[in-house]
Amino acid sequence: MPQLRPALIAAALMVGAATSTANPAGAATGPAVTVENGRTQPVFSYADAIREHVYVESTVDSDADGRLDRVRVDVIRPKESGPGLRVPVIIDESPYYDNSGRGNEGERKQYGADGNVTKFPLFYDNYFVPRGYAVLNVDMLGTTRSDGCPDVGGKADVLGGKAVIDWLNGRAKAYRADGSPAVADWTTGKSAMIGKSYDGTLANAVAATGVRGLETIVPISAISSWYKYQRSNGVVYNYDYASWLANYVDTDPEAKCQAVRDRMDAGDGDATGDYNPFWAERDYLDGLLGDASKVRASVFVVHTTNDLNVKPDNFSTWWQELAERKVPRKIWVGQYSHVDPFDFEGRRDVWVDTLHRWFDHWLHGVRNDIMREPRADVQVGPTQWITQRDWPAPHAAGLTLRPAADGTLGLRPDRRATATFTDVAMTESDMVSDVGTAKPGRVAYTTGELPVDLRLSGTPVADLRVKLDRPASNLTALLVDFGDDTRLDWRRGQGVTTIAEEDCHGESTAADDGCYKKVVTNVANRPVEIVARGWIDVRNRHSPSRPSPLPVGKYAQVKWQTLPHDYTFRKGHRIGLVIAGTDASYSAETGTGAGVTVDLSRSGVTVPVVLGTPLGDVPKDTARFLGPRELTLPEPEPGFSFF
Repeated sequence: MPQLRPALIAAALMVGAATSTANPAGAATGPAVTVENGRTQPVFSYADAIREHVYVESTVDSDADGRLDRVRVDVIRPKESGPGLRVPVIIDESPYYDNSGRGNEGERKQYGADGNVTKFPLFYDNYFVPRGYAVLNVDMLGTTRSDGCPDVGGKADVLGGKAVIDWLNGRAKAYRADGSPAVADWTTGKSAMIGKSYDGTLANAVAATGVRGLETIVPISAISSWYKYQRSNGVVYNYDYASWLANYVDTDPEAKCQAVRDRMDAGDGDATGDYNPFWAERDYLDGLLGDASKVRASVFVVHTTNDLNVKPDNFSTWWQELAERKVPRKIWVGQYSHVDPFDFEGRRDVWVDTLHRWFDHWLHGVRNDIMREPRADVQVGPTQWITQRDWPAPHAAGLTLRPAADGTLGLRPDRRATATFTDVAMTESDMVSDVGTAKPGRVAYTTGELPVDLRLSGTPVADLRVKLDRPASNLTALLVDFGDDTRLDWRRGQGVTTIAEEDCHGESTAADDGCYKKVVTNVANRPVEIVARGWIDVRNRHSPSRPSPLPVGKYAQVKWQTLPHDYTFRKGHRIGLVIAGTDASYSAETGTGAGVTVDLSRSGVTVPVVLGTPLGDVPKDTARFLGPRELTLPEPEPGFSFF
């Protein structure tokens, strides 16, 4: 990442050193951007803000109608903004403005008689416009009032958003509803993209193109690789998902974009689960349209470790790529499911203030302490958070746990032992029930009671030596915590319950207030929690794109990462390792029926644990631990939580 540009340094000296800035020469009299205590102040009228819309011309014709698609952009900005007072921009590009809506309360855009938006979803407009920002709600191509067809992370999705950044910096054309040109002469060109789920994914995607003018992004529960979103090492989560999602977000008549959806079904490779050009187009780590090496923007990542919608390997791999390239960055790691940090209990005010200082620093050049604070905020309990220098915990080191023939899990390999099971589809409840009792579809191992707390921070790695009686098998590895405890119940309501009480962030009008319902964290007492889970098709043990069937009756080493986590196994609890075939809780597949033999002497799971804990011994049980019987873990609530 290059050093701060001279223009940004100059802006910092001008804006950050004073408590307010004067109007530039020739500007209309009125408020100017004001900074106090390292934060821009609400000196601009929200009620009087300019509300307008334009159509930005993209570089794609996704609906093949012979015209370049135009992106609908709804703008709200201070009345004083213009050539004499240019302001930076915060963008939430979304496909959900006219279907599921945005945020915990499912807000949709509402329009006035002039076609301009009177209600902008979420609090960004209410809070940031009075502080000297423009806020843009952008309809992703193929959705709401934009042209085109959605292609679920592909060319149209990515280049439509990029065109908006280009327009703000004078590199693309835009038009008003009457066809007249629209010039963004009211902006500095410095832009941010923010959003949760698909919205945050678009921020990742546009940043990965290297577009100039995008200064920072805040991806929340966002995808960095659509392959990781719908696959794990060849294991398929859902069939024909891309076409389904494209149809969901597109409220136009189905026939309009049916050809695009048909092409997605033909190209997604569901029959094999392999990585192919379809997924390479939708890969922002190292893909065809963009990759992490091109990112110019700073990145503030927010994700949760129990998000089984946008699974957390999407943030951990993205975070690692950014770190290797020294991209300026910050991270919040929570334990909820698919939840926005605005709805983390007890953290709403902290979130708004942190986001405020982040945008002030990167867009207004305000000199504050945001980049000198600890890089990572980490949730370590239902309502407990810590800060640390980075994530994973900087002092985490690998602890390899090895299964033994007697059902125990310890530090030493069992030299001559094997175990067998059959690849059949099992739910995770079945996999972790009765761990001390043999089941044909899985094998299970547990430690003794832990003498101290043991904190996992990062990504466990399963490493098994296996042979099959058929050429293919799926494998599942579950790292499990056995022990009664009050846990964050992410399986119900994504981990939160909305209550009637509201709080407000920003200014309001009769049509659009900045007030939202509060939430409380769901908790439940359970005797078990699945901490980390990982899946692989043995044929993809060498590569997700080049399958290699395992010769029948021949051993091979199969090594893969589980999903990451940050979790503390409490004193007196047991750590469990379950090895099985197809995970019916998260895979659409039915199992191959292959018989799997595991060479225990060369198998194990490596867990990143925080140093400073006395690890001299992981105790073994003298009697086999049976575990909870007939356990039924609540399945995460059905459907997809986008907003």
